[in-house]
Amino acid sequence: MGKGFFNVPIAVNEPVKSYAPGSPEREEVLKAYKDMYNSKIDVPMYINGKDVETGNTRTMSPPHDHQHIVGTYHVAEKSHIEEAISTALEARKKWSQMPWEQRTGIFLKAAELIAGPYRAKINAATMIAQSKNIYQAEIDAACELIDFLRFNVQFMSEIYMDQPESTSDAWNRIEYRPLEGFTYAVTPFNFTAIAGNLPSCMALMGNVVVWKPSDSQIYSAKVIMDVFKEAGVPDGVINVVFGDPVMITDTVLNSPDFSGLHFTGSTTIFKSLWKQIGNNIDTYKTYPRIVGETGGKDFIIAHKSANAKQVATAIVRGAFEFQGQKCSAASRAYIPNNLWEDVKDFVLADLKSFKMGSPEDMSNFITAVIHEGSFDKLAKYIDEAKAHTDAEIIAGGNYDKSKGYFIEPTVIVTKNPKYTTMCTELFGPVITIYVYDQEAYSETLKLVDETSEYALTGAILASCRYAIEEATTALQNSAGNFYINDKPTGAVVGQQPFGGARASGTNDKAGSAQNLLRWVSPRMIKETFVTPVDYRYPFLGE
Repeated sequence: MGKGFFNVPIAVNEPVKSYAPGSPEREEVLKAYKDMYNSKIDVPMYINGKDVETGNTRTMSPPHDHQHIVGTYHVAEKSHIEEAISTALEARKKWSQMPWEQRTGIFLKAAELIAGPYRAKINAATMIAQSKNIYQAEIDAACELIDFLRFNVQFMSEIYMDQPESTSDAWNRIEYRPLEGFTYAVTPFNFTAIAGNLPSCMALMGNVVVWKPSDSQIYSAKVIMDVFKEAGVPDGVINVVFGDPVMITDTVLNSPDFSGLHFTGSTTIFKSLWKQIGNNIDTYKTYPRIVGETGGKDFIIAHKSANAKQVATAIVRGAFEFQGQKCSAASRAYIPNNLWEDVKDFVLADLKSFKMGSPEDMSNFITAVIHEGSFDKLAKYIDEAKAHTDAEIIAGGNYDKSKGYFIEPTVIVTKNPKYTTMCTELFGPVITIYVYDQEAYSETLKLVDETSEYALTGAILASCRYAIEEATTALQNSAGNFYINDKPTGAVVGQQPFGGARASGTNDKAGSAQNLLRWVSPRMIKETFVTPVDYRYPFLGE
């Protein structure tokens, strides 16, 4: 038990290194990239503190060089998932009772391991397996994951300090218990930080976890688990399994001890999981917590008072960084006709300066999309736009998967604000632009709000404060993260807690105390000092 009121280190955001030519961090990450790229690793599952190999393996290849194999990973059978659940429940007996400051020490150490000895390795793994350029890898795999680990500790301490009022007669206190049972983390390919945060934030609050990373992110997930092991996460607290998502999920959700789902991925899958949990509700010992961050059809709207160069930069960065494979990426834009010609010229000039290829060449701004399925989907929408009378491709439109899954950054201009690519999530380097009458701003705001089922991120660019206020009000339900005079991407832990509503998820704000509160079940304790001995109240007197 605790023997003091402990103050945790004040969380600060990890500085982003520059990786400028000649810098030591550039040389270090390039060396790590080359060493890892030219060797092969075998990635076992990790259950109850043991490496688990099944002999049933699949290969891992970089999206920018899909014939090159960097390793293999082992695929689970149902018995492995059952073992992960049972060992997690056994580990819970001690982990859930461990004093919070001891759990804190583990995850603060994990943050410093990533900031120091693991930085080049986790960045290089993300560059290789997810085709991120070094800057995108640095802000994700290193800095954001470090920030999650540091700030979650601070948020946890703030939650624990939130206590009810007491009187001289009775002491009231709240215990923030971990959930009863085990939790399930399902993580995506596109952010190494999300993959590390979803299981670790639940474990920090005293929960035990079965974690299924994306098949396309296992290479960097292995580095995350190496960090957690070195930091001292006890056996069975976080168990990592790979393989058939339907079999794994069915096994997890059929367990009476399932108590929570922490999910980032597609809207369709999240809805199916929600339905499955609902259908199984009579099975469970408790009502499971369901937290999800899903898709987006994120927007930029410019007012006639906006600066054209600023609008163009927001489009170029928002739509094309990491090949548009961010949940927050700008994929539809509404530009007033008085600005359009200038915005178009600036965007086209920027796109002409782009270089595309392997992230090992740090002059490349654009690399590959994640896999062939994504490539084929994007190519289909590009081909449809080429043939459609409502659409015109003014930049890009080419693609090639002979060596890597390369989609040229593509700008579609449409006359129809409800054209397919204005409404459908594409998750790639494609943005569709609708040019509106500069005097139809209010009507266009209504169009922005009604066009998509999603409500994740959005941005307004304007110099007129009345226009900004109008957009902020009109679009209040259109984006969980709303940006004024900026691109709709780049949320920073501790500064812009992230999440959206509507079909974009439960808006539980990763990187905030709101999210951590979902992984505890508070217990109210009242201790009375002088216990009554007579049932009679004064009103009963004669």
